[in-house]
Order: sequence, then structure tokens, then C-alpha cells
Amino acid sequence: MPGGRLTHDDRRRIASWLAEGLGYAEIARRLGRPTSTISREVARNRAPGGYLADRAQQVAGRRARRRRPAQDGEPPAGEEASVREFVERFAALLAGTGLPRMPARVFSCLLTAEAGNLTSAELVRRLKVSPASVSKAVGYLEGMELVRRTRDSGRRERYVIDDDVWLRAFEADTGAHGEVAAAARHGIEIFGAGTPAGARLGRMAGFFAWIHEQMHGSDLTDAAVQDGLTVLAALVHAARPLTVADLAAALGWPARRAAGALDAISRRPALSDPLAVARTGRGAYAVAPRPDRLSSAQRDALTAGARSRRDKPDEPLQS
Repeated sequence: MPGGRLTHDDRRRIASWLAEGLGYAEIARRLGRPTSTISREVARNRAPGGYLADRAQQVAGRRARRRRPAQDGEPPAGEEASVREFVERFAALLAGTGLPRMPARVFSCLLTAEAGNLTSAELVRRLKVSPASVSKAVGYLEGMELVRRTRDSGRRERYVIDDDVWLRAFEADTGAHGEVAAAARHGIEIFGAGTPAGARLGRMAGFFAWIHEQMHGSDLTDAAVQDGLTVLAALVHAARPLTVADLAAALGWPARRAAGALDAISRRPALSDPLAVARTGRGAYAVAPRPDRLSSAQRDALTAGARSRRDKPDEPLQS
């Protein structure tokens, strides 16, 4: 484009016309550029073999990357589509609790930011909206005490989500709290339990699961709760996946009772906390630590410690 940066095709034309013996002024006229642009381009990229279009394009690319470093708050260049989809889906779920759409998008964006805070410009870039939309959304969130302002060392104003925000989040249940908790747990799988975003999502999942259980868990009888705890103990003791038939046979229950106990656990995840009961591909059920209870570093340390003990020879007994 005339007046813009030289393209790879422009550079190929320059190389071809130089080979034909054309001068800088004629090449500039044909490209619709100032003569100084052509002279600087050739001088900057002159090599022993003359002006080479491919080499000039590579150098220009490196120079552009140095000139424009990655800006704070921008999603990583290789960010997966699943992360962007999660932010938008999570915002939609928050909107289901009564939060307006744009404040929900801003809140979701702040929630999943690595540091838990972003500037207005960073929110504009991430959400591709106007500064006015971000300002209005932040004002709304501030009014609900979901977001506060701070300043960094460069005196830039940043918007922050505090760790205890869930205590002030939403007072009325709209039927979406269970969905928000489930979506937050899904987010932990995407971002990783050991990441800052994963930790914030874990706290959010726990809070909304608790709210959901308090408001919707009254239909579980004490007998169903006790059966759920018995099934959990059976899965831990067996240390292997068990089907409903396996559980019923081992516990001496009808299959319907074992299935009901598993349903109680799925409807009230706090029953199995800090464990989670999941269904395997073969229709069996197994227990594992909840992903948000241990960070990746903690899991690695525990695994390494267990491996070290296995590899260490038994020490002789001292008399």
C-alpha cells in the first residue's frame, strides 16, 4: 500500500528493477513511494550479493518485532481458542446471574489475567471494545465492590480483583450458581490448578458450589448423604475403579441404592471434598484428589518424595 510499510512483493519488485538498472527515483515513482524510502531500504539491506528481497523481508520482520515488544495484558500469541472461548462462555454464565453483559466480560477477562489485574488499554485490546465501554463496565463493577483500582510503578491505573471477591459477589440465587461452579472447575482444567488464574477459579468454584448446595441441596435426605459417604469410602478402600454393580455387590445393596449414592455425590460435590468422584470410560467410578486442592508444584513435590522413598534402600535397624 502506498505510504505504508514495504511488503514482500514490493521488495521483490525493487530487486527486479535494480537488476534491470533502474534508479531509485524511477523505482520510487513506480511504487508510489518517496525516493528516500527506496534509498534507505537498499542501503539498509545491501549485501555482498546485492539487494536480496527475501533477506530484506526477514530483516524487516525482525526489526518490527524489536520495535514493538509484546504489550502487557495481551493474550499470548499462541493462546488457544479454548481459552478465548472460556472467557466468553464464562462471561455469559455470569450474565445469567444478573450481571450486565459488558461488566461480565470485563470481570471474566480480569479473572483469567495472569496477575489478576489489567489496565483500561489492556482490556480494550483483549475485548476489542471501546475505552468508553470498558470505563462504564469498570464503574459498574466498582459499584458492586467486585473490582478496585490501584496504580503500578509507572503510575498507570490498574483494575484488580481481590481474592475474597466471592464473599461480595452475588447475594441472590438465579439458578446459575451451580453452572458457574461447574464452569469454574472446567476453567481450572484449561488454565491449570497451579496457575494464578486456576487458583482464583478454584476459590470461585468452591464459593459458588457452596451457595448452590445451600440453596438446592435440601432435597437430599440424610440417608442419601450417608450412602454417598459409604460409597466414597468403598472407592478409596478399593483403590481401583468400580462399577455400580461392583459397589452393590461389595456393599450388599440393591444396584438402585448404589446408583442413588453416586448421584448424591454428583449433586453435592462437597460430600467428597477434597476428593472428586469421576466416571471412567468403561462406566466405572474412581476417586482422585480435586484438581484445585493441590497446586502443580505441590503434586510434583509429593510425587518426587514418594519416588525418592521407593528408590532409597531400607536403612538397617539400629540397636
